[in-house]
Amino acid sequence: MADATRIDRIGPGDLTELVSDVGPVPLHVGAAIFFAGDGVSDPTTLRAALAERLTGIRRLRQCLIEPAPGLGRPYWFDDEHFDIDAHLSQVPCPEPGNRDASMTLAVEALTRPLTRSRPLWRAILVTGTADPHGHTALVVVLHHVLADGIGGLAMLAHLADGMSIPARTHRTHRPPVRPGTGELLVDNVIERLRMLRRIPRTLGGLPAAWAELGQGAGGRAPRCSFNAPTGVRRAVRTVEVDLDAIRRGGRRRNATINDALLVAVSGAMATALRRRGEFPSALVVSVPVSARTATTSGRLGNQVGVMPIRVPLTGTPAEQLISVSRSTRKQKANVRGASSTLLGPVFRTLARVGAFSRFVNRQHLVNSFLSDLPGPSTPITVAGAPVTSIVPLIVSTGNIGVSFAALSYAGSLTVVITVDPDLVPEIDYIAEALHQQFRAIIASSGASAG
Repeated sequence: MADATRIDRIGPGDLTELVSDVGPVPLHVGAAIFFAGDGVSDPTTLRAALAERLTGIRRLRQCLIEPAPGLGRPYWFDDEHFDIDAHLSQVPCPEPGNRDASMTLAVEALTRPLTRSRPLWRAILVTGTADPHGHTALVVVLHHVLADGIGGLAMLAHLADGMSIPARTHRTHRPPVRPGTGELLVDNVIERLRMLRRIPRTLGGLPAAWAELGQGAGGRAPRCSFNAPTGVRRAVRTVEVDLDAIRRGGRRRNATINDALLVAVSGAMATALRRRGEFPSALVVSVPVSARTATTSGRLGNQVGVMPIRVPLTGTPAEQLISVSRSTRKQKANVRGASSTLLGPVFRTLARVGAFSRFVNRQHLVNSFLSDLPGPSTPITVAGAPVTSIVPLIVSTGNIGVSFAALSYAGSLTVVITVDPDLVPEIDYIAEALHQQFRAIIASSGASAG
């Protein structure tokens, strides 16, 4: 019999992320974490603490092994030659030495392929940034197969001071032994049998999956010039807004922060599209829905479905919030992330026959993506250095020229706009439009936008 403790297979959601990595830009996720200048008197001390804590996450010391056909899904295996210096580097902030320069470096790190023969991550400590929000930054980049957004937050918790970090198990001097062909074959057969046993439960979850996808009511997304095959470059801008102000803006309309974000990002895109002479009446924005609300750094991976929301572009912000709130409440399934049971097999089948890239480059189901994560509600420190800002980084593939990622931290909501600058050069205009959308939502609650 196969030793299940020796074969750590990736899950179905992880496999979907792995086979979806077919675009000109790698399918990576990450974050740029900024530290207060007066809290980092010696970057060497911070680097040493980061090295210890990052190494303490076992998944970051493992390689992804792809077995021969017929031997099952890829599996994680300890890298016997693991070297932290191959993953964690320290560089000075490039000219002109401000936050934008740090973010440019972060985007370059995000879009540069990772070496598949090593653990699939990199981290860069950027020093000497001249910005009131932070003078040192940590850029962390992971392949999406490693973790979804909830897993990324678990890794952040592992880095923060005051968290309970399990002691590392002392490793023996014997090198790890990879499972043999027979062991992999038996393990694959066992897993196939388990899948057969899960078929009734999977079929029973299809109504919830269909509900999360909107029961097909949305139809095709409106055509717009932002939806064209993307290239190899990405650019980002950040917009920050008071979290409580946005919460109050939505609450009066029975809307969540995520509902308010959907209205704001759709309105910002519409403003830029009108400048191009395009006037869609609605846009469809896809929101990832995690099947879990929390996890630990020892249980990463991907358990995510999607919820496409049709956002109207007519009416007042209050009317738009009410419409979006109704849609999201209707589509929220009893089982979070249920749509992965439908989409995962479809995407993996398309990848298996070599049609996934063609599909995502020509899809007409969504206009954009919005990822919204609840970060730490109170300020955190790493090795005594106060964290001033956390900027999420996500790469979109296919024909999505503009996408958004939001993360709340210590009362502030940071929204990152990511574009293909060759397809959507007006990123600064979209950022200003997003500012205006937030002001309108806040004003709709009767609160001061200032």
